[in-house]
Amino acid sequence: MVLLAAAVCTKAGKALVSRQFVEMTRTRVEGLLAAFPKLMNTGKQHTFVETESVRYVYQPLEKLYMVLVTTKNSNILEDLETLRLFSRVIPEYCRMLEESEISEHCFDLIFAFDEIVALGYRENVNLAQIRTFTEMDSHEEKVFRAVRETQEREAKAEMRRKAKELQQARRDAERGKKSPGFGGFGSTSSSSSSSAIITDTLIEAEKPKPAPAPIRPSGSSKALKLGARGKEVDDFVDKLKSEGENIILPHTGKRPSEASKSLPAPVNTESVHLRVEEKITLICGRDGGLQNMEVLGMITLRVSDEKNGRIRLLINNNDKRGVQLQTHPNVDKKLFTAESLIGLKNPDKSFPLNNDVGVLKWRLQTTDESLIPLTINCWPSESGSGCDVNIEYELQEESLELNDVVISIPIPSGVGAPVIGDLDGEYRHDSRRNVLEWCLPVVDVKNKTGSLEFSIAGQPNDFFPVNVSFVSKGNYSDIQVAKVSQVDGSSPVRFSTETSFVVDKYEIL
Repeated sequence: MVLLAAAVCTKAGKALVSRQFVEMTRTRVEGLLAAFPKLMNTGKQHTFVETESVRYVYQPLEKLYMVLVTTKNSNILEDLETLRLFSRVIPEYCRMLEESEISEHCFDLIFAFDEIVALGYRENVNLAQIRTFTEMDSHEEKVFRAVRETQEREAKAEMRRKAKELQQARRDAERGKKSPGFGGFGSTSSSSSSSAIITDTLIEAEKPKPAPAPIRPSGSSKALKLGARGKEVDDFVDKLKSEGENIILPHTGKRPSEASKSLPAPVNTESVHLRVEEKITLICGRDGGLQNMEVLGMITLRVSDEKNGRIRLLINNNDKRGVQLQTHPNVDKKLFTAESLIGLKNPDKSFPLNNDVGVLKWRLQTTDESLIPLTINCWPSESGSGCDVNIEYELQEESLELNDVVISIPIPSGVGAPVIGDLDGEYRHDSRRNVLEWCLPVVDVKNKTGSLEFSIAGQPNDFFPVNVSFVSKGNYSDIQVAKVSQVDGSSPVRFSTETSFVVDKYEIL
């Protein structure tokens, strides 16, 4: 079948939502839909009507119509099957089949339509898969919020550390020689812009004081309170010295503070900015055997300068696992297949400005255990007083560097804290959630294996399911943008890239 367009229209032929799968002008689509009600015979019951050039396959939806516009040589049985799937998708997003409800959820419907048909041909998907694929885009918001939260936490920690450094510098300066005026501030604030920011923060905090406190502050000074809010500052500095920059803040329950380094924020982005994002869903049995593993990836393009709107992206695909690639309907699929170039079908058009456009998606689904990036083995064995649990990890994909790895093991409630034996990394015991979290700042080829042993009262089944979370600024499928060039002249264009690989679900049952 060749599907030209799918639309939801009123009985008068007014288009509410229309998605074209081939190159068609808006005037032609509106003309076809306006002519549709006039072609139906009221005395006959059919699900299709034809003209000299196209065929309309339709289904009434109360006061509306779900209409597919196809070529006349398409298979009518496939058309009807596709029509039924389109009709089942609409109630998934719209509670009432009314014009206002359709208009409110128009983009949700368009995204769902794109999953059903690509380039005019039906995709082999069902309703559950469509729901899964459309929900995939929502992970961008989760990544953005996680990055913003970790940035705020790191900024506060950095502020405390800088304040402590400033106070120490003041003490050292006053022990040797007292400096009048704001000399102490001048010497430290000129060293870096970040110090200047901290200085301004301290002065702002001391505004209620009559004097700007150029002299050594007393014990009640707010500047001293900022640098000495408890042991968390000392813990932060000690861990900074002992572990480099791989730090896990003790008060963070969801994610350690290195998330912003694994998922860098777009600070210095070029006018052409690309995001290469992947997420993994994995379910594995406790006795071995991979039940399901799915990796979903997307390359998102954002153009902020009009002169760089007409560009092409050279994709470097080094994947050897057999991922399934899918380009955007407006992308020239033949050009991508032949030369691995992503460009619009009409080279005279430009990519949308200041909008995130998903130009390439890929998917890998497998039950091959050799493709698991991080294997987890949990061995609980019963003893006289309870259970001895030994849990191990091994990084199978050595090209990856995983940050903020947290392996969460459920433990029985009401039996107290576990007794920890051998340990690689750190651990946290959350008594409220009855979870033991094994925290590893970095897992890479240098420390690809590790183990944790603990003892606690309970049965072997009490320690499952084990959940794993991590982030990585590497790419599992090894699909990257190698070059960006202009359509005219093929001159190179400067671009910036963000890469992230995150966990959607990683569970050992």
